[in-house]
Amino acid sequence: MPLENRVDPYGTIFRTPARGTFLGNRGGALHNDSRQIVRPYKSRRWIACVLEFKGRKRTIMAPNCYTELFFLDEAVAFAAGHRPCAECRRQRFNAFKNAWKHRDGSNSTSDPYADDIDLELDRHRIDRRRMKVTYQAQLDSLPNGSFVEIDQAPYLVWDDALLLWTPECYTKSTHRSPDRMVAVLTPQPIVDCFRQGYRPEIHSSSRALIPQH
Repeated sequence: MPLENRVDPYGTIFRTPARGTFLGNRGGALHNDSRQIVRPYKSRRWIACVLEFKGRKRTIMAPNCYTELFFLDEAVAFAAGHRPCAECRRQRFNAFKNAWKHRDGSNSTSDPYADDIDLELDRHRIDRRRMKVTYQAQLDSLPNGSFVEIDQAPYLVWDDALLLWTPECYTKSTHRSPDRMVAVLTPQPIVDCFRQGYRPEIHSSSRALIPQH
């Protein structure tokens, strides 16, 4: 039976045989000695990593070690509330920091600290009841990489298309209706970073679904 270590755009950890293209963690061990998930997170440090880094080998869900989580792609990791790892994805983390400090239109020259980013993201991803935080927005106001909920399903916004997420791949493309109000799954500070030019990496299955101009 597959381990319960995949994450969907809502941030929910679930079980599936499908494989992800990004690794991540939530600040520590979420599993017990039987490799069962017993908590949704350990700390505010939710990060997204590459699958391989400097030849390091890990035993998945080893005792007293952080729980390895997997995402279809970086856009899903962002929707769940994760940000780029500052070690294995240093270049992408720096690009994210640059977008972060300009996301409110400021011309700040000082880089934000990872702890400050994590603290603010925590307020925008889960509420006091540990429920997913969403907000309403008009579809045509959202940048590429944002995830929205339509008919109780998660869709990726990319150009004029909405791509239906599944654990294995994106499966269906529909036209983006410009004036429709939707629930946005991606935390608002991250959406603002997308507006500043950060483009998340998306799964290869999207290529056949996005209209070519």
